[in-house]
Amino acid sequence: MRGSPSRPDTHLHRHVLPVRLVFAALGTLFLGLGVAGLFLPVLPTTPFLLLAAACYARSSRRIFDWLLSHAHFGPLIREWREHRAIPYRAKRIALILIALSFAISVGFFIPGWLAKLGMAMGGLALMAWIARIPSRDAPNDRE
Repeated sequence: MRGSPSRPDTHLHRHVLPVRLVFAALGTLFLGLGVAGLFLPVLPTTPFLLLAAACYARSSRRIFDWLLSHAHFGPLIREWREHRAIPYRAKRIALILIALSFAISVGFFIPGWLAKLGMAMGGLALMAWIARIPSRDAPNDRE
């Protein structure tokens, strides 16, 4: 079944079983990393879930539909697919965890000032990119 008008970015690779198997394996890997990200602060959950959904959309309609209807994972994936936005709470948690993990890495684990500077700049760039992603449920502080 090719993608439907309501989901133009999803299509199964019908006749290419090895491609579907690769996408299914990648989807399983990304789903596992996303679930691990629920418990490990250094792994981001949302990007891995989005990657898992993209892989399953090309390999298994059943698992893709399960992800979209999942009570915890579904809202994150649907928000991104429908509005190219992430929930405000997820964005806030991601920014805090990125700041903490990069600060700890730079402060305790990265040797040399040039490497520390590079790591800090990379963390700031990542945080700026995430901060620019819209959140439709963000509180409006301009009143």
